[in-house]
Amino acid sequence: MNSYEEKQEARRARYEEKASRLRDEAHRLHDQAHEMASAIPFGQPILVGHHSEGRDRRYRDRIHNTFGKAFATMDKADYYEEKAAKVGSGGISSDDPDALDKLNDKLENLRRNHEFMKAANAAIRKGKTPEAKLANLMALGVSEGEAQDILKPDCLGRVGFAPYSLQNSNANIRRVEQRIRELERAAAAESREEEGRGYTYREDTEENRIMFLFPGKPDDDTRQMLKDYGFRWSPTRKAWVRMLNGRGRFAAMCVRERLDA
Repeated sequence: MNSYEEKQEARRARYEEKASRLRDEAHRLHDQAHEMASAIPFGQPILVGHHSEGRDRRYRDRIHNTFGKAFATMDKADYYEEKAAKVGSGGISSDDPDALDKLNDKLENLRRNHEFMKAANAAIRKGKTPEAKLANLMALGVSEGEAQDILKPDCLGRVGFAPYSLQNSNANIRRVEQRIRELERAAAAESREEEGRGYTYREDTEENRIMFLFPGKPDDDTRQMLKDYGFRWSPTRKAWVRMLNGRGRFAAMCVRERLDA
């Protein structure tokens, strides 16, 4: 497990721990509300006009609010459980030191699948009968069940892989190739730092971040401009940061033009 994966696991553990604490708190509130409600005899109405009416209504409101807090806390626990489950499922992060290896593996699989789709369509066209089509597909190394699935007509009566599937496959290949080129350029680049008018601009290749550092807190307009261009305040780095890539550099150029004007 590399350092990035260790951070991901630590993040997952934090979410799971928070979900557990919230779930315990939700159960406590739920039990408390039940205990409060048990003090009211079953079916006991509010005695309208009685001197106890106000106190009774307030007590019942407290019960209602406590149940509400319990359900809201349970929803929060579910939210953090979902966040924990999603950690690491959002694709390959550029922050992962093994990102290039993983992306190259992904590209190889995408290309292999694309070539298979083309070969499968060719095998289907070559077959003159359903039996021949099935045999041709199985000759490509798929099972009979998988071949039958490929031969099932879609809603338009087409068999095999539709043109849009091949188009999407090509688009995914180009997207991954572009990411690999960006990461290779980033790996070859060196960190640099430049002084601007009232700020320091830094490209940190180890952090994989573009940073704007200010001697103090920027004014409201400057902070809003940084946010508009996708920069976010990083308390740990004491800087406004964005991912170091082509889009980040373009955004930084726009910010610098306005800061230096």
